Amino acid sequence: MSIRHGLLALLERGPRYGSQLRTEFESRTGQTWPLNVGQVYTTLNRLERDGLVAQGGEDDAGHALWTITETGRDELRTWFERPVDRTSPARDELSIKLAMAVGAPGVDIRAVIQSQRRHTVKAMQDYTRLKRQAVEAVERGPGERNDIAWLLVLEQLIFQTEAEARWLDHCEARLIRLSRAEAKEQGPGPGSEPPDPGPSPSATRPGAAAPTARGTA
Repeated sequence: MSIRHGLLALLERGPRYGSQLRTEFESRTGQTWPLNVGQVYTTLNRLERDGLVAQGGEDDAGHALWTITETGRDELRTWFERPVDRTSPARDELSIKLAMAVGAPGVDIRAVIQSQRRHTVKAMQDYTRLKRQAVEAVERGPGERNDIAWLLVLEQLIFQTEAEARWLDHCEARLIRLSRAEAKEQGPGPGSEPPDPGPSPSATRPGAAAPTARGTA
């Protein structure tokens, strides 16, 4: 999540002070990515260092205000126009966990997958419930920026969890196929009975005598 550009986008609407930026950022994203005031001011100081924002004046309550510079507006415009880079994806804890679980001694990777699937489905249900509430809020007051923004974030989270659930199903199916193929290559283990070959071809031909039961004369 680009906190840097999120703050620039809020400052483009007018001067803001630190805690106000935090509140508006969390309202816009439905508190999906909560911030603390320290993060906000650390980011603002870096933006000021880079010439993208400047401190200027105070509001009626004495809060120090920050404003966006022309360089900051150019940076923000470029950010909106530039696609998000997917060639270097962010580290995903679930992907790393499953990768490390493969072959790890004492770890049942299918149990790991099933546990995660339950959590993912529960999250998807929660997001769907929140989406219904967000849609109702948008319908009550069309044009409210925070409600519309939160709805878009929720829909992205729903699509993401749906994709994760499908991926987990795929992982489990893949592991089952690989396990069966490995067992087939290894063949029956020592001491195991050979598989029943079934009736001989002669027994299946019309008119062939039925096989006698074992132990009978």
